[in-house]
Amino acid sequence: MKRRTAIRTLEILAGLALLLLVLDRVFPLPPAPRYSPIVLAADGTVLHAYLNPTQKWRMKTELSEITPVLRQTIIEKEDRWFRWHFGVNPLALVQAAGRNVFGQGRTTGASTITMQVARLLEPKPRTLGNKLLEMARATQLEAHYSKDEILQLYLNLVPYGGNVEGVKSAALLYFQQPPNFLSLAQTVTLAIIPNRPRGLVLGQNNEAVRRERNRWLRRFGDAGLFAKQDIADALLEPLNVRRHAAPMLAPHLARRLVRQFPHEAIIRSSLQRAKQSRAEELTGNYVRRLHELGISQASVLVVNNRTRRVEAYVGSADFRDFRGQGQNDGVVAVRSPGSTLKPFLYALALDRGLVTPKLQLPDVPTNFQGYRPENFDKHCQGEVTLERALAFSLNIPAVRVLQNYGVPAFTEKLQQAGFQSIARNRTQLGLSSILGGCGATLEELTGLYAALANGGEYAALGLTADSLLPGASRSASPPNPLSEKGEGGLDSISSSNSRKKASSPSLLERGLGGEAPRALTSPAAAFLVTDILSQLTRPDLPLGAARSTRLPKIAWKTGTSYGRRDAWSIGYNRDYTIGVWVGNFSGQGSPALTGSDVATPLLFDLFNALAYNSPNDWFVPPASLDFRLVCTQTGLVPGENCPDQVIDYFLPGQSSGLRCQHQREVLVSADGAFTYCRACAPAAGFRRELYPNLLPDVAAYRVAQGLPYRRLPPHNPQCQRASGGPERAPTITSPTPNTEYVLSAHEQQQLLLSCTTDSEVRQVYWYVNDQFLRAAAATERVFFRPPPGPLKISCADDHGRNTDVLVTVSEL
Repeated sequence: MKRRTAIRTLEILAGLALLLLVLDRVFPLPPAPRYSPIVLAADGTVLHAYLNPTQKWRMKTELSEITPVLRQTIIEKEDRWFRWHFGVNPLALVQAAGRNVFGQGRTTGASTITMQVARLLEPKPRTLGNKLLEMARATQLEAHYSKDEILQLYLNLVPYGGNVEGVKSAALLYFQQPPNFLSLAQTVTLAIIPNRPRGLVLGQNNEAVRRERNRWLRRFGDAGLFAKQDIADALLEPLNVRRHAAPMLAPHLARRLVRQFPHEAIIRSSLQRAKQSRAEELTGNYVRRLHELGISQASVLVVNNRTRRVEAYVGSADFRDFRGQGQNDGVVAVRSPGSTLKPFLYALALDRGLVTPKLQLPDVPTNFQGYRPENFDKHCQGEVTLERALAFSLNIPAVRVLQNYGVPAFTEKLQQAGFQSIARNRTQLGLSSILGGCGATLEELTGLYAALANGGEYAALGLTADSLLPGASRSASPPNPLSEKGEGGLDSISSSNSRKKASSPSLLERGLGGEAPRALTSPAAAFLVTDILSQLTRPDLPLGAARSTRLPKIAWKTGTSYGRRDAWSIGYNRDYTIGVWVGNFSGQGSPALTGSDVATPLLFDLFNALAYNSPNDWFVPPASLDFRLVCTQTGLVPGENCPDQVIDYFLPGQSSGLRCQHQREVLVSADGAFTYCRACAPAAGFRRELYPNLLPDVAAYRVAQGLPYRRLPPHNPQCQRASGGPERAPTITSPTPNTEYVLSAHEQQQLLLSCTTDSEVRQVYWYVNDQFLRAAAATERVFFRPPPGPLKISCADDHGRNTDVLVTVSEL
């Protein structure tokens, strides 16, 4: 009989359990509350907060923010037996029923904290039926969640009047502190308001709130909940509060992260709160001084070189400046980078052995197959060392180096460095890309310079930093109850009683960088470029900055886009890389808009403010670098005729070992009237002399500028064999091959003929469609009126060498 009764009892219990499981599936828990997205700084403080989709301030309180004081206060006030019941307190129900029926004592509903959570999740009129449903939901909640998680839900949903819900929202909006930073008096204040959110309104009737707070403080003191001295101090604490605006630091990054992680209630960024606040202040104040120059915006990015995390992110000078389009994010806007890519190109060329710091590069007017770049000041210097070309940001040498290195190889490296616009358009880019003829963002450029600061090793910049929070081990962190899912349902994580589910790290936890670092340049090339960029003898040093005692020790490079629409200045030391863009989001240019005059002063201010106490150590040459003597005239390894030499860095095994031939031995007649080649040299009556061995375009530039230049005498007119080969034939610099020229018949426009020749050439002969046009000096510019249609332009020198180009002429 007893056995049958036991079996029957087990069957009934099993049936009830099955029924409860079916009911749990048929009537699932209500959807998760929609939290206000908040973006935190690396230290966990709130940088920026948004209203939730229902236009309420409901910021999610994490378990770690629920202090023992807050927990004790809420449980003592709302549900003393919270830890012991299963969602419903039967004794409290009986007591409440007795009071309500017999009218003895205060009328009460005996709601537990869990029942209040059920009511807050599904607000309904207070009827007996709804109360029973509320009790069922409370039991269901207890089956799914731990007590701590239910308390967390309660603190996230309690009302504080108006559109403020949750203890964290109230703490930040009224006390400007998170819940775990509140005093005892402030904590009790927030504990008493939810029962009377309309009668006890902070900021409106603070005196009434203070009296009610003190009443509860005394009750807590009588109950022995807190030490007597703590209660006494709390009673004396004034209550002068008002509602403050929600935190609004880093609005551009906050919006970017919220869009990227739309279902995250709390996003931990990598920003340092003090640095972000200071960067915003400096940028806003600086741009206000530029308004009279027609400049309205600036963007700043501060990167920690050791972690590759962004520590300050300023998308515009003023997010609320609608006239200046301040809501645009200048950090990710694609703009012309000006000259800011030159250091990276030179580093790549150093690695390939094409150049060394003291190698002389031609800086003369050059036609690169139709592309004729000019220096910023419209002047040329003839020949300059690479270090001077970079320090003075000369355009023509940079284009020549890019031509030698190769545009496809250069754009491939930029693609590896995360330049998305260049990756999309790389097949359409040409030599102009090194002067800003491509698109780049401040984030991409700053990441590239951070790679130079890290020995040429590139890693994507990180914008999130969960791992930087104190003690933020993901395995040890408490679960987040009721986390928002894509469908908006409640997460089914259960209590700590072996019911919790393990979850893999999300993209947010891994950060936005993620991929492994890659080497773009060698440490040696990165150091050489850094060494050049840290020099102070350069034209882009702001006026008067050299005498300033607050000039930071950094390597930096400026850039100015065509039309003076964008001004850049990007600098770095061992600790930080800071990128600055200044301009107008409308794209309107300004005569004052240059990198050196407008962007660099802000860069220096930022370094002095944000990295003033950085260690004073500087970059040291890597072991892979070595020294050698080079000729001062060319920067090449000295040859037989190189008396003047200087020490230069080089990369063993990479740098070219080509010997200098800046002078060549020539056979000259006794009277110096002409030269001989090996074929026509007489047996006697000549002498050997050294003459400059210049590139043809450099020689032509010196002649055109009237610079001192010892030219070769003409070749022996009696020579029966033309010297040299087709590789030394004249180079036609105008017109450009395979180009259509449209000339105005009304204005009688003419076509320019010009060329560069070997140094010994004195005269050239021009032909049009194989018909002789005229003879001219080698450096002379010839103009003529061409007939419409296809033209063959030919140029022959006085050594019999010839070059042809084909063009088309049309008339308007």
